[in-house]
Amino acid sequence: MSTTDLYDELRPRAFAIAYRMLGSVSEAEDVVQEAFLRLHRTSRRDEEIVSPRAYIATLVTRLAIDQLRSARARREQYVGEWLPEPLAADPSPDEHAETADSLSLAFLVLLESLSPKQRAAFLLREVFQYPYGEVAEIIGTDVDGTRHLVARARRRVREQRPRYHATRRQRRQLAQRFFAAVEQGDLRAFEELLAQDVALHGDGGGKVPALGRPVNGRRRVAHVLAAVVPVLARAGGVRFHVTEVNGQPGALVYDIRDLLVGVIGLEIADGRVQTIHSIVNPDKLQHFDRVGDIGVLVRAGR
Repeated sequence: MSTTDLYDELRPRAFAIAYRMLGSVSEAEDVVQEAFLRLHRTSRRDEEIVSPRAYIATLVTRLAIDQLRSARARREQYVGEWLPEPLAADPSPDEHAETADSLSLAFLVLLESLSPKQRAAFLLREVFQYPYGEVAEIIGTDVDGTRHLVARARRRVREQRPRYHATRRQRRQLAQRFFAAVEQGDLRAFEELLAQDVALHGDGGGKVPALGRPVNGRRRVAHVLAAVVPVLARAGGVRFHVTEVNGQPGALVYDIRDLLVGVIGLEIADGRVQTIHSIVNPDKLQHFDRVGDIGVLVRAGR
């Protein structure tokens, strides 16, 4: 198999692991590139690689563990709430439900509570279904140690992980109603779509105006949205393109120049919006085309 064919075959899984480990598109792409570069160098030295798939999975995971350790220190200094870099794409058709669900913004935020090795062991075993023996080899521990890491991570995730039961069609329809109401400034309509204990999270990274901390409760979230919408409207308004964000309903937010100024992901439960994640930090949108600055709109609208 040619190097190109091997890259095309192995890259999707490599990126899937790296992105779930790091919650960053740019960092995941760097890790994947470095892993394939090392694979190429090893091949050039005529060193035998019994299983390129296992080799790449090992390299990507270990590189991601190292990257995550250094990223943790940077995230502690992050201005405001840190959220993952969003992906506006559907999960791959061959991904089973657990793998697709593990892409959600809420799940990636939850994984931040795990240590890098716990996170790697949990993802490889519970999401990607690697046998314990392979997981142990990849992360450099023994099988008993791996089982312990996975068990601790599984308990923590189960304690905090919400389970939302709604069909994909139901979620998308509710998302369309929600964004239409926000776009039209219909306070009553979008407040009715919010769960009583809804949570609103925002990430501006100190680069643009955003929430400094999460806002909880229907009335408070509705009040924040009602305050923001008129400001944006005075600056020409924004347009919501409803799509899949990290495998869940969401929208890309464009200004009047068709520049992307934000990505919003929704978590939906029992016919209501349970969680809203709003990423407006321009640095986290650079993997999209034509990125703008929502701060320009806010200043103009004021």
